[in-house]
This record gives sequence, structure tokens and C-alpha cells, in this order.
Amino acid sequence: MAERRKFLQQIGLGVLAANIPFISKSTPMEEATGGIIKQSVCRWTYSKFSLDDLCMKAKQIGYQAIDLVGPKEWNILKQHGMDSTMCNGAEISLTEGWNRPEYHDQLTKNYLEHIEYVHKAGYKNLICFSGNKKGMDDETGLRNCVTGLKKILGEAEKKGVVIQMELFNSKINHPDYMCDRSAWGIELCKRLNSPNFKLLYDIYHMQIAEGDIIRTIQESHTYFGHYHTAGVPGRHEIDNNQELYYPAIMRAIAATGYKGYVAQEFIPSSQDTTEQLKVLQEAYHICNI
Repeated sequence: MAERRKFLQQIGLGVLAANIPFISKSTPMEEATGGIIKQSVCRWTYSKFSLDDLCMKAKQIGYQAIDLVGPKEWNILKQHGMDSTMCNGAEISLTEGWNRPEYHDQLTKNYLEHIEYVHKAGYKNLICFSGNKKGMDDETGLRNCVTGLKKILGEAEKKGVVIQMELFNSKINHPDYMCDRSAWGIELCKRLNSPNFKLLYDIYHMQIAEGDIIRTIQESHTYFGHYHTAGVPGRHEIDNNQELYYPAIMRAIAATGYKGYVAQEFIPSSQDTTEQLKVLQEAYHICNI
């Protein structure tokens, strides 16, 4: 959506229940963690906080990482002992991606550089995007993505970096985006046939695009390398005011043997930073199965 696109360009690259207080600064992280699912926070949705402050607040709650941070800010994550669970900065934009050959030279250059950055920093995941259709049919888009991505996957495999294409919905947030169905993304994974190419399965986007979230995870989890959350409709908190039941979704993810992170990518409905931290804590508890 527009806010995320703007934030990515800029960087270049209620409590669970009334009787659960917000975690104080004195709460040891060990007491806040311990669930099967490891959790992170998407940087752009909590942009009212500096990254330094977000790391401190998120770690206090129990989060172990920050999503969607580029190389220029990794030093801040390392200062706080926070992982970078989905690196960015190599993309041209959300709409100009691997499905169009005219972008392949620039994307190849960007991604080869960032694969090296990610490797040297000790991280693992690097996001990518299909781009918009602009009249292109699905089969041509698949062939173009395969041609382009093969130029970088050998290096990704060598350096242990996983390239992850995010699934978006094209109904509400990203009109005309090509990788807008899990079936299209899975077909791309099959054609590339590399352990270093996966799909970033965004639960919010796929609920809008196709639904059937739990069964899709159960049947196709081998193609999914990372997960994002948000409430439907509205992309706000993952509380009881939206239609997805995240505890069951988290149990389904855990049952697949997934060892990666689930990143909270909801947009807090309140502009008040205290309230934003409360719903971030609530989301942690909801997903801490």
C-alpha cells in the first residue's frame, strides 16, 4: 500500500486482557519469550518510533527481530541483539520487478550486491517483488521471472541467502501486482527449483486474495519461507475485531515444523504511541502459542 511504498523509498533500501499489564522495563526477556513461534516486527508499520527505540520496546515485549530493514540500519539491530529477519534495499520498487526484462540488469546488479551484504552481516532472507502486470499475461510473467532470478540464485545458494518473493493482494492494496495468488508463486518456485527461493506468505494479503489460509499452509508450506500478519479487513490489529483467528493459524504454521519468524505487519489503528505498544504486546501474546 501507499504508506509502505513511501517508507521503503525513504529508507532506500489494548493489552490481551484488562488484567495483563504492559511489560515493564524490568521484565526479563526470558520471561516474555518461550513460544514455538519466533516473532518479529515490521519496521515500516511502527515508523512513529526510531529504529533504536523500536528495538528496545519490541525486545522488552519478547520480540526477537525486526523485519524490512536495509543495510544502512543493520548496525542498530546488532547493537540491540535483534535479528534482521527480512532484509530489503535491493528492490527497485514494489511495482517494478522481476517480471519485466527491462529491469533485469538493474535488479541483477542490486541483488548480487545485497546478497553479499546479507551474507557478510550473518542474515538470511532478502525480499523481492514480481512487479505489476501492465497487460502482461501470467505465463509470460513466470518465464520472465525465471530468466531474471536465475541470474542471482547461484550466488544466493553459494552465500546461503534465501530470496523471497512477497505475495500481495491485487484487489485492495496493490492493484495489478502479478504475484497475487499462492498458486502463481508456487509455480514460480517449482520452475526455479532452488532451496534459496521461497515465497513470503502474507496472511493478510492472501486472506483478501483467496482465503483458505490454514489449508494452504498445511499443503504448501514447503514453498513458504516467511510469514506476515495483519487483521482483515483494514490491515489493523490482529484482535477480535477482525475475521482471522491467528492462534489457529499459528498452530498450523508450527505444525509444519517451521523454524523461521512470523512478522507482525499490522498498522496500529491508534496514533498514540502508548496504545501502539499495547497492541504490539497483545499481538505477541496472540501468536505466542
